[in-house]
Amino acid sequence: MSEDAPEGAARPRVWKTPPNVPLCAEADLPDPGARSLVLQIGEAFFHGFVVRREGQVAGYVDRCPHAGHPLALELDRYLTPDGALILCGWHGAVFEPLTGLCVGGPCAGGRLTPWPVEVRDGIVRTL
Repeated sequence: MSEDAPEGAARPRVWKTPPNVPLCAEADLPDPGARSLVLQIGEAFFHGFVVRREGQVAGYVDRCPHAGHPLALELDRYLTPDGALILCGWHGAVFEPLTGLCVGGPCAGGRLTPWPVEVRDGIVRTL
């Protein structure tokens, strides 16, 4: 953030990332598991998370479609205790981990915004 920005000012956000940015090793993601990632792109920041379930990895913008808040109340705690679903800690909406479809809660039928990622050579990267 710029030194000229007032204290407490919101940092500018972006909603897409450039391709081929290495994010983390696939082996560092438990299965099931999730990881929060913040990327600085110029003066702005992208907030996203990746999920691993049943050997597959998916990425999403960290923003609930219901109210626009980040989903996790605690760092990297995106999944329900059994690891079956993504949980919005603010409103209780639940989402399928590999499709982002909301299957319960205030935005049922909605979807998380996908963040295109892939696993290549054991590294999760942006597409």
